[in-house]
Amino acid sequence: MRSAKPITTTRFLVELIKPSHYDDDGYVIQWVKAWIPSNSLATLCGLTRHANAIQVLGPDVEIATAVYDETNTVVPVARIIRRIRRNGGRGLVCLVGVQSNQFPRALDLARRFRQGGVQVVIGGFHVSGCLAMLPDLPPELKEAQALGISLFAGEAEEHFADLLRAASALRLEPLYNFMSELPELQGQALPYLPPEVARRYSPMPGIFDAGRGCPFLCSFCTIINVQGRKSRFRDPEDIERLLRTNLAAGIRHYFITDDNFARNRNWEAIFDRIAAVRRELGVKLNFTIQVDTMCYTLPGFVTKARAAGVSRVFLGLENVNPANLKSANKKQNKIANYRTMLLAWQQQRITTYCGYILGFPDDTPAGILADIETIKRELPLDILEFFCLTPLPGSVDHQTIHNHHGPLDSDLNIYDLEHVCTSHPRMTKAQWQGIYRAAWDSYYSLEHLETLMRRAAAFDRNPKRIMEIALEFYGCLKFERVHPLQGGFLRRKIRTERRPELPIERPWVFYPSRVREVWTTYTGLLAYAWQVWRLYKRVKRDTERPGYRYFDQAMESVTEPSEGA
Repeated sequence: MRSAKPITTTRFLVELIKPSHYDDDGYVIQWVKAWIPSNSLATLCGLTRHANAIQVLGPDVEIATAVYDETNTVVPVARIIRRIRRNGGRGLVCLVGVQSNQFPRALDLARRFRQGGVQVVIGGFHVSGCLAMLPDLPPELKEAQALGISLFAGEAEEHFADLLRAASALRLEPLYNFMSELPELQGQALPYLPPEVARRYSPMPGIFDAGRGCPFLCSFCTIINVQGRKSRFRDPEDIERLLRTNLAAGIRHYFITDDNFARNRNWEAIFDRIAAVRRELGVKLNFTIQVDTMCYTLPGFVTKARAAGVSRVFLGLENVNPANLKSANKKQNKIANYRTMLLAWQQQRITTYCGYILGFPDDTPAGILADIETIKRELPLDILEFFCLTPLPGSVDHQTIHNHHGPLDSDLNIYDLEHVCTSHPRMTKAQWQGIYRAAWDSYYSLEHLETLMRRAAAFDRNPKRIMEIALEFYGCLKFERVHPLQGGFLRRKIRTERRPELPIERPWVFYPSRVREVWTTYTGLLAYAWQVWRLYKRVKRDTERPGYRYFDQAMESVTEPSEGA
């Protein structure tokens, strides 16, 4: 018999990169272990794997994928260029999920790839938000196109295969705009992070969006203008398949990235399916979700969340000043219900994380500190994260200021929710930035940490968790000078990875300075950790005494709520 002629397989290389951004000294924010993975990176990885499985480039072409999150990985730019060149130029670099504060870093990386002759496409919220809300391309997007970089606006599910075909044929367009074509999510390729990538986070995470879209109209939000206000959702069967696949790789901790999971019209079916999987497998899968403050009024939502393994919930508290909430068009937040809402979560032993925005029009430094004292005294929340009100491209706030030629800082790198990017009617820039720091110091004082620990114990939760979170959140902000949502373990600084407009320091200057910086940072952190540990041990001894009981104003049920509650 004549042997069959072997099929010659060629390779098309897809390099998926989630860029980080620069710190105040111009160095890339990067860790040995990062905390929060990128759903955009996982989504594009899943789509690329699916494109290879269905052979979108033909039966004789393998799509080989490499995945990098720059928050925990040094991107090997020169090696990627050499690899694609050796492959005859058959390859594509995708800078994915690029937020506004990450765009300068993404453009710097893309420029180096283009100088090496590599095809590059940039997508994410900055590109999509600008296309959705601005009448013309802003200068940074025009600069990208002038360098031969393709821009991708919108969601990739129903268009990524065509993008790969165009890149394979070396015929990329300058702009792909699919903002008006939001895909349904049922049956789509599922987000996927390879285990070797997931291991670079702590804890090893799973991440996926169970749905997209939010019905509300918050003026500072980009989600509603990029992903729309209609609820689009995945099927429970798809979620179950993802959980079972990831469990084989040892992944049990998940972040569901829906901006508002409670407004996912399929929330109940998804919770029920996850709970069933947990019972069947006998595995403690844990989830973090993001929801609005009023979701506790949905019948069964909080109890079903607990049954599904939700252990942490992020709530958009945003502010306790009614005038501020009105100015942000956040009408769904009812201050009178805040305590009732938080007690509903606490009674299910679920840790509450709340976002709080500083810089609304009625804010003043004294008013902000007074509001924080009210929160500490009257609301039984656990973790409070502070943000500066930021007119992010893609939001109504940004569109309004842009259209009226108002003050907008030209450095996109500081649009990271912890720097001041515009003016304020009642505070100077220095006052605004200063009260941001003071707010963290106030909430995470040792006195208030003791209150949080005692409350946690009263709700039958381990107060040690408060200690751990305080070290993670406040410690990252205070000692690493980075917001905890950009945080991780053991900061890494690469001498040569610095903003191009800043000089590369000489080795004999950089390395001694870095040693001093590490020493100062971690001795300070260890001293603080020792204080918090001693506090925890004292609280633990007290709460374990027979007959001990703790109760404060924030734990008292509200029967007839008032605006101050």
